[in-house]
Amino acid sequence: MPEPAITLHGVVKDFPLGRGTTVRALDHLDLDVADGEFVAVLGPSGCGKSTVLRLLAGLEQPTRGSVSVEGASPSELIAGHRLGVAFQEHALLPWATARENIALPWKVAGRRVDTDRVDALLGLVGLDGFADARPRQLSGGMRQRVAIARALALEPDVLLLDEPFGALDAVTRRRMNLELARIWSEQRITTLLVTHDVTEAVLLADRVVVMTGRPGRIRQIRTIGLPRPRGTGATRDPEFHRIVDELTALLDGPDPAAEEPAA
Repeated sequence: MPEPAITLHGVVKDFPLGRGTTVRALDHLDLDVADGEFVAVLGPSGCGKSTVLRLLAGLEQPTRGSVSVEGASPSELIAGHRLGVAFQEHALLPWATARENIALPWKVAGRRVDTDRVDALLGLVGLDGFADARPRQLSGGMRQRVAIARALALEPDVLLLDEPFGALDAVTRRRMNLELARIWSEQRITTLLVTHDVTEAVLLADRVVVMTGRPGRIRQIRTIGLPRPRGTGATRDPEFHRIVDELTALLDGPDPAAEEPAA
């Protein structure tokens, strides 16, 4: 079997609260993501799903356990500029144009900007006519398109998305889900999406990971067998709604582990 693109093994993450106390965000979490797979992580607020992404992005270190991306530590992938990340806050440079924001990763890496690649990315995210627009001149959805294009700039091996459409209105969010589905189908980059939106997860992912409340553990991993590509028609499929209802019930239901009596 090929080595997974992402591996978290026995991961425990504690955060200090001061005066010698800690809070456990993740508890013995195991997860593998295959090369080219799209995995979505769902869970209640505070369950540690964003902590999973921050560990993979090298922004946090596990208290115990191991985290690897492409068989190496996240820091090695970051040093090689092989990791793309997009957060809910787009973090675009307000004084720079869309084109300049997308070109930023080349400059950070000390490389010559690939103008053809920038143009291709503008086309990929549907912003051909907005290359010279600054963030204040773009809608929220357009700004997130620029952020995703920037995350894809250096052709990363792995893409990490932390609630990238969480601040958008419902209509724009649905459109961006369809755009991301299209972009992923063209790029086939190993992708981990953290979201609280069940419909978004089912539309986009090959598998959906459902986490428990804090401390975060994996409650269930659901394979989404719906055919691709998934457009607006997929959301009208009765099977789509059955899966959404099943995952929603898991999120809303009690955590069996929390009900087990202490040993």
